[in-house]
Amino acid sequence: MSIIKTSLKLLLFAGVTVLSMLLLRHWMATKPYVFNKEDVAKLAKQYAGQDHEQAFSKVVVELRKRYPGHILPDEDLQWVFVNAGGWMGSMCLLHASLTEYLLLFGTAVDTGGHSGRYWAEISDTIISGTFRQWKEGSTKSEIYYPGDSILHAVGEATSVQWTAGTWMVEYGRGFIPSTLGFALADTLFSTQDFLTMFYTVRVYIKGLLLEAGTLLTEAGVL
Repeated sequence: MSIIKTSLKLLLFAGVTVLSMLLLRHWMATKPYVFNKEDVAKLAKQYAGQDHEQAFSKVVVELRKRYPGHILPDEDLQWVFVNAGGWMGSMCLLHASLTEYLLLFGTAVDTGGHSGRYWAEISDTIISGTFRQWKEGSTKSEIYYPGDSILHAVGEATSVQWTAGTWMVEYGRGFIPSTLGFALADTLFSTQDFLTMFYTVRVYIKGLLLEAGTLLTEAGVL
């Protein structure tokens, strides 16, 4: 009897899980989004090949003009280390919600490792440096240069490598909380740099609060 009860509970749990995933997938497929990868890539390409710090400043200014209320203010912008998949880089988060993020990313040293496999689509447009990608199932890698855009599809895994001085603008769309496990795993189990983990979680929460405030203001609630 206990086996039957356990089996029924497992079936119920599996059913609820599948239903939740289907509902989440439908919501993400039908909801309106703030950004799209084509517009972000087009904006970033305008400044490709320039000094990355100057280019990033121009990108942020233009984003604030185009998407008022959706980009974090200067006082909340912070470069934070990212250790994931064996590589190390640095990010500056500009926007975050449950289904989108927009950030500046790069590295001052040569680095590489595993891309991660996400329930999100990620696109990067290179401002400076070079990026190498080796896709799963292939025996050859590809190199990308300033002005190029790279698409990391949902569920895809690749080997990635950045040369020192590679900086890019990155846009992600999907179920963003699903990416946090990979983004924080090396910090939690390897580097144990919990201050960096705190910075990462804090800026993501700031992004969520900003977006919630903007949505409520647009809806006339605030």
